[in-house]
Amino acid sequence: MLEPRGTSNNNGTNTPTYPYQDPNLCIADRVEDLLSRMTLAEKAGQLFHTQLQMGPNGTLDEGDPATRRNSTEDMIGTKLMTHFNLLGSVSNVREAAEWYNRVQTRALQNRLGIPITLSTDPRHSFTENLGTGFQATSFSQWPESLGLAALRDPDVVRKFAEVAREEYMAIGIRSALHPQIDLSTEPRWARIGNTMGEDADLTSALVVAYIQGFQGDELGPHSVTTVTKHFPGAGPMENGEDSHFVYGKNQTYPGNNFEYHLKPFKAAIAAGARQMMPYYSRPIGTAYEEVGFGFNKGIVTDLLRTQLGFTGIVVSDWGLVTDAIIRGQDMPARAWGVEHLSELERAAKVLHAGVDQFGGEQRPELIIQLVESGVVPASRIDDSVRRLLAEKFTLGLFDNPFVDPDAAAAVVGNPYFVRLGQEAQRNAYTLLTNPTNLLPLSPSPASTSPLKFYVEGIDASHLEARNLTVVPTPEDSDIALLRLQAPFEPRPGGFESAYHAGSLAFNASEVARLSHIFTTTRAIVDIKLDRPAVIPEVAEGAAALLASYGSGPEAFLDVVFGAGGARPRGKLPFDLPRSMEAVEQSREDVPFDTVDPVFRFGHGLEYGREC
Repeated sequence: MLEPRGTSNNNGTNTPTYPYQDPNLCIADRVEDLLSRMTLAEKAGQLFHTQLQMGPNGTLDEGDPATRRNSTEDMIGTKLMTHFNLLGSVSNVREAAEWYNRVQTRALQNRLGIPITLSTDPRHSFTENLGTGFQATSFSQWPESLGLAALRDPDVVRKFAEVAREEYMAIGIRSALHPQIDLSTEPRWARIGNTMGEDADLTSALVVAYIQGFQGDELGPHSVTTVTKHFPGAGPMENGEDSHFVYGKNQTYPGNNFEYHLKPFKAAIAAGARQMMPYYSRPIGTAYEEVGFGFNKGIVTDLLRTQLGFTGIVVSDWGLVTDAIIRGQDMPARAWGVEHLSELERAAKVLHAGVDQFGGEQRPELIIQLVESGVVPASRIDDSVRRLLAEKFTLGLFDNPFVDPDAAAAVVGNPYFVRLGQEAQRNAYTLLTNPTNLLPLSPSPASTSPLKFYVEGIDASHLEARNLTVVPTPEDSDIALLRLQAPFEPRPGGFESAYHAGSLAFNASEVARLSHIFTTTRAIVDIKLDRPAVIPEVAEGAAALLASYGSGPEAFLDVVFGAGGARPRGKLPFDLPRSMEAVEQSREDVPFDTVDPVFRFGHGLEYGREC
C-alpha cells in the first residue's frame, strides 16, 4: 500500500519505493515503470470515467441500489477506477475539499496507489441541467459560454478560464469536461447554450484563450486539463433534435459543410488541447460510416488522429455501451447505428475506433474479457492507459494529490472572482432595440410621482430594495420589466424535460398575452437566449429589448438603470430568425442560413444610439 504524500511509505522511509514514485524521473519513464507493474484489471479500471458524488457531510458515497448508483468503495476498491466526474452542486466548499481528500486517500490505499482525477461539467453560470452543467452556487457566477462569445474578447475568456481553474483546483477538480465548441448552425438544437455561437472564426479565436486559461502555456501541476467537445462538431443535428435521445440520432450535412465545423477543433488542437470528446450522433450524407462518432474509426483515428494530428486522449460521451436510468427515465445506450451489437461488441468497436476512455460507464469486466478472449490485444489497452497515466503524472497528481480545505474556502467565490463574474454578466447583455432611448431608465425626478413597475421573471424584492414601487398588474404600471426564457416546447421524462427543444417561437396565446402588456404599458424585455429565439412580435412591441445569456436579477437591474456605469456591450453570437418556416427551410450545417432574420449575428446597440 502506498500512503499519502507527507507520510512514510511501506518501507518506512520517504524514499520512493518504485521508479514511478520518483518525481525526479521523466514522465515517460515513470509511466512505463508503472504500466509494467499493472495487472489487466488495474489497466481496465483506467479506461472508465463516470459520476462520483459526495455522501452526507462530505463522507464517501455508499451508493444506492434503487437508482443503480455504485458506491465509492466499489468503484475504487473493486473496479479499480481512478477517473470521476463530480456530480451535483458544491454548496459547502470546505466540505467538498475534505471529501476530495478522503477519496484520494482511499485511492492511494490500492496496491499501486494511483490517484484519482476529478472532472466536472461547467459549473460557473446559472445552468442546472444534469449531463451538461451545474448551477454555480459557491463558485463565482459568470454568463454562459454564449455570453462570453457575445463579449467577443479573448482576454475576458482567458480571465474567466483562469478564475475557473483556480476555483476548480482548490477543491481538487483537475479536468474540465469543456469547452463545448460546436457551432449553432441548427438553431433548434437544445445544447446551444454552452456553445460559443454560430461563427466558426469567432469560436476558433475564443477557444484558444479558453484552453490557455485552463491549462496555462503548458500543462503542469498548476493546470486543469480540458476536454474539448464534441468532435467533429455536433451542431448540425437533423431537425434540431439531440442525439441523447432515440429520435435524434442523425447529424446531417445538406450543405456539404462538414469542414466548416472542424475549424474550431483545428484551432483547439493547435492551442494544445489535451483531450477530445466525440458526440453521440451518426453522420448522414458523408463518406464516413453511419455509426455514432464514438464508434467511428474514420472519425476518431483517420480524421482526428491521422489527418489532424491529435495525439491526446479521446474520451467517449456518456453511456455508449450500457442502458441506464437517469433522473428516473429509462435511457438506452447511445449506440446509434450499432444498436444490434452486444455490450461486449460495442466496447470492442469503441476501442477499435481509437477511443481511450469510456465516459459514463463502469464496465472494466468487458475490457478484461475482450483481452483474455483475444478480440482486443493487450497492446491496444496499453496505448490508452499510457496516455491516461501520463496526464495524471503531468498534472502532478502522483506527487501532490491533496488539497488544503482552508485555502479552498478562501479561494472559491472570493470577492474578486465574484466581481469579475458580475461584470461579465452585465457587459454580456445585448441591446437589441431601444427605439425611444428609454434605456437606461432614469429615476423619477423628485417633483413627479415615482414610477410604478409591473414585473415578471424577477422577484419584486429586488426592486423594493432599490426603493422602487411594484404593482400587481400591467394596467397599474408605468413600466413593465419582463424577464423571459427563450421559447421551447416542453418534453416529457425526468432527464429529457431538462432539454429545451422544439419550436423557437412563442405559441399564439403567449404572443397575445405579451401583446396585451405591450399595448398597456411600456415594457422592457430581457430574454435569456439559450437558443436563437423567433421573437419578431417581441422586437416590434417591446419598448426596449435586451438579450442575456445567464445573468442574475441584480445584473439585469443594473443594466436597465445604468447603475454604476453598467451598460450592455454584447453582440449577438448568432442570427435570430424571423419565423419557424425560415428555420425549417434552412440547412442544418450552414451558418446564417435563415431568410431575412430579425437580427443578425453581431447586432448589438449602445445606449443613446439606435444604430
